[in-house]
Amino acid sequence: MNTETLNSVFIDIELDEPTTPDPELAKKLEEVCTVGIFKATEDGTEIVRGQLDECVLCYLCEQAAPEGTLRIIKKYEN
Repeated sequence: MNTETLNSVFIDIELDEPTTPDPELAKKLEEVCTVGIFKATEDGTEIVRGQLDECVLCYLCEQAAPEGTLRIIKKYEN
């Protein structure tokens, strides 16, 4: 198995721009994510890209965000 395959991230997360600066949502996402993918900053929600490979697909973030504003994209599915 080559190193590129081992270091690949298999998901991505998209958060709609209008909800990104919401400080309450940022705190909620940081709180519900058990693997540290979200960080609440003074500018709102930051997605910690280096943590994406830790995602366990629990969907707690998707449930915490307003409906349709956060998407978990599985790169290994069509």
